[in-house]
Amino acid sequence: MYIIYGLIFIFFLAIDQITKYFAVALLQGNSSVHLIGNFLRFTYVENRGAAFGILQNQRLFFIISTVVLVAFLIYMIVFNKKVTTATKLTLSLILSGAIGNFIDRLRLGYVIDFVDVRFGDFYDFPVFNVADSCLVVGVIILVILILFNKFEKSENKV
Repeated sequence: MYIIYGLIFIFFLAIDQITKYFAVALLQGNSSVHLIGNFLRFTYVENRGAAFGILQNQRLFFIISTVVLVAFLIYMIVFNKKVTTATKLTLSLILSGAIGNFIDRLRLGYVIDFVDVRFGDFYDFPVFNVADSCLVVGVIILVILILFNKFEKSENKV
């Protein structure tokens, strides 16, 4: 089963890094590329903070917190026998997102974001990337697993 966790991790990490490579090559220094009118665009952004641009220029904080998070996620995936397979798959998704942005922070000092979604004049969503999507989707699934009591294996004691 660890092979599947690893494949999920590698697949999403690779997609994240490949899309960031193309974002730099095609978007850096250029104007936004409109895909679906003004709703979906690709816009190159160097994010030196966290989600929604909070905690700008706190690189050391992000590096330390990511190392702690990665260690915890690896422990949960590899050593914790109480969590379900679904939980471990979800944690692998979160791990790929964390490592994807971690690579950028170590290598560049910022995270490359490029997916730009706008809901007309109503809301301009913060620009994000594939790693961010992995983190958000993974956390949402994890919350659902916890809420529906599918996070840990139940012990069948008679």
